[in-house]
Amino acid sequence: MPGALPSVNVILLQCTPEPERLVALAARLCYSPASIGDLQQEISRKDVRDLVGRVLSMGHASVLEHVTLTYGVEGISRATSHQLVRHRIASYSQQSQRYVAATFGYVTPPSLGRRKGGRLANRFDRHMKRCAELYQEMLAAGIPAEDARFVLPNATGTKILVSMNARELHHFFALRLCRRAQWEIREMAKRMLVIAHGKAPLLFESAGPGCVRGRCPEGKMSCGDSAGVKKEIAALRGDAR
Repeated sequence: MPGALPSVNVILLQCTPEPERLVALAARLCYSPASIGDLQQEISRKDVRDLVGRVLSMGHASVLEHVTLTYGVEGISRATSHQLVRHRIASYSQQSQRYVAATFGYVTPPSLGRRKGGRLANRFDRHMKRCAELYQEMLAAGIPAEDARFVLPNATGTKILVSMNARELHHFFALRLCRRAQWEIREMAKRMLVIAHGKAPLLFESAGPGCVRGRCPEGKMSCGDSAGVKKEIAALRGDAR
């Protein structure tokens, strides 16, 4: 039987060791006559901060590409994973609906959750149940999972492994932490930022939507509360410390 999934779960599976030091070493190579051998020498935390701060302020983001974070994500819908994979400078491994005939779970939009017990919420749950029943009937009748999955809705839960370099993460956060982003991928992005900032606070201290760093890029479509957004993102980074 189908079941409503809990909120999205995001965990860090792997991260480039000493990510900030690596970016600082790349920056040192770009901006000094040091040899490759010299790069092996220890650099102070202050040097790391100065070098990372310099490349971020200059927009020299290519050195961030040396750092990669790999996340495991579950409890999101197929509607959200379809948005996620539009970020093409990344690597994904998603649980297959062709080979995995898993128990059907689904995500309920908060707009329906606020009407819990209401007519539309009940109709939504009944529809999910009917989809799951038909899916199981098709599998029991010998219909291949790759064909039975055609009856599953966008609300269907999925699991996905995501690898992004630090430069692409900055781009991802700029788009998906904006209040105009879809609620589910924004919630996922929040959790990803908390993790990223926890691993590399210098690299992600300015991460977030455009209004965090300056003027809102959304123009007339702006939420009109840049101060509130800045406070929200600052709280996420504070939680990561």
